[in-house]
Amino acid sequence: MRVGLLQTTSGIDPAANADMLAAGVAELADRGAAIIFTPEMSGLLDRNGERLRAHVRGEADDSSLAALRSLAAERGVWVALGSLAIALLDGRIANRSFLIDATGAIVARYDKLHLFDVDLPTGERHRESATYAAGEGPVLAATPWGPLGLSICYDVRFPHLYHALARAGAAMLAVPAAFTVPTGAAHWHVLLRARAIETGSFVIAAAQTGKHADGRETFGHSLVIDPWGRVLHDSGTEAGAAVVDIDLAQVADIRARIPALAHARSLPTVARW
Repeated sequence: MRVGLLQTTSGIDPAANADMLAAGVAELADRGAAIIFTPEMSGLLDRNGERLRAHVRGEADDSSLAALRSLAAERGVWVALGSLAIALLDGRIANRSFLIDATGAIVARYDKLHLFDVDLPTGERHRESATYAAGEGPVLAATPWGPLGLSICYDVRFPHLYHALARAGAAMLAVPAAFTVPTGAAHWHVLLRARAIETGSFVIAAAQTGKHADGRETFGHSLVIDPWGRVLHDSGTEAGAAVVDIDLAQVADIRARIPALAHARSLPTVARW
């Protein structure tokens, strides 16, 4: 199975982002990718809330979603669209992943479960919950190659999500992201390798990279990791496209050798002494 990985420096212009995504997906289709993974917030990356809201649209009107659905059908490829900012009827915004099949149909949606709210010692403050609505639960999507578990960025710090997906049958775990440089340098590779090892799954993590128009800087290093925890591909810090061949038969092999998923027990309430 050949997967395509798109690493981008998305900006604050949805039309320009849509064009960039379409060009990357077309290139990866030409290189033989059967399914193509894009980063979190592929269509619009903007931490200015007022400007973000001015550009956010519903699913029916999102230019990136429309472009990739059309291209998937034209090229006969699947697209795991990392996420888009999608306007909800209640006025909030969803950080939403889409799985698009080779006919251009949306076959799965996932809204980011865990929102990043933090006050840092540097004075930097993040409040995703002020803008975004959290999702309601895990999503496992069927593909022609095997089940794909969906997640987004900060979700990677919550291993119980990936255990639930793997125990439900996921052979692949998608982790699109826009990691900051300090947290990426400290934790990105470690967390993703841990999720692969713990679940005996392939982890496919398409990431944002570089300096963005809204002033932020992201870590890059889009990764493909096998069920043994080996890094099969690292995109480094440059924007671009990559293809990686993976053998999904490794999932059953690794899980048979280390049957941790089968041995996992539901834990009772913690005893306090």
